[in-house]
Amino acid sequence: MQPRFAIVLTCSLIAAGSGSSAALAADTGGVAPASPTPPLPAATPTVHLFPITARTPSLRYHGPVFVKTQSGEVIPFQVSAATASASPTVVGAAAVLTGGAAPAAATAVPANPFPPSGTGTATGPTPRPELLVPGSTARYIDGLAAAPMEAPAAVQQIIWAGNELIGLPYIYGGGHGSFISPGYDCSGTVSYALHAARLLATPEDSSELEGFGSHGAGRWVAIFGNAGHAYMTVAGLRLDTSSADDPSNEQGPRWRPLRPANDGFVVRHPTGL
Repeated sequence: MQPRFAIVLTCSLIAAGSGSSAALAADTGGVAPASPTPPLPAATPTVHLFPITARTPSLRYHGPVFVKTQSGEVIPFQVSAATASASPTVVGAAAVLTGGAAPAAATAVPANPFPPSGTGTATGPTPRPELLVPGSTARYIDGLAAAPMEAPAAVQQIIWAGNELIGLPYIYGGGHGSFISPGYDCSGTVSYALHAARLLATPEDSSELEGFGSHGAGRWVAIFGNAGHAYMTVAGLRLDTSSADDPSNEQGPRWRPLRPANDGFVVRHPTGL
């Protein structure tokens, strides 16, 4: 009796197994299911950092230039005739933009929006046209910096605030008792630009800037500080009171080419920028 029971039990198991295989085959279109494919590792997004050094001091730009009006409209930038004769870069840009003709709708600008080289004033920061250029890189337009259209609003404000200081003299301690001053030192210049973008509430000296924001160079902004000096780079241009590595040799706060090296400085950036 025992051998017959074993045979019956074996046959039952074979039949059950065959039924399961048939069911699996039916579920998979007649093909045995493959082993599950392991998920691919998530791709790490590439974070583009603007260069903070440059091999050449060239700042030449010949592309289109725009200006943001008081109403917030962005229109082609047209300089006055007096400025045009001394500003071939901007005139060339307008010609490219309009096919050689003057823009049909251009903003009214001061008779000379570009600060004369080497001049200072006792009136403090001076409003300048809020220049814009296509792309993500700031451009040097005959003394002023044009903010890139793709930059965050805070970066654009930093650039336009830096323009307001051009032409003012270097004054040790300038910009520390108040953000408004007849002249600025290195850290006062950086503090003013950051304050204009609502990134700094109180002026900081160069040593204090060593602890500002986050560590290292940011996506758009890098601040360099040590016990004796401070400056910053913004979207490819440098805001600095020192004429080091600047062929113009002009003093006071202004936009300059990037340096070939930034040794001896702690590098920081506004968090998120």
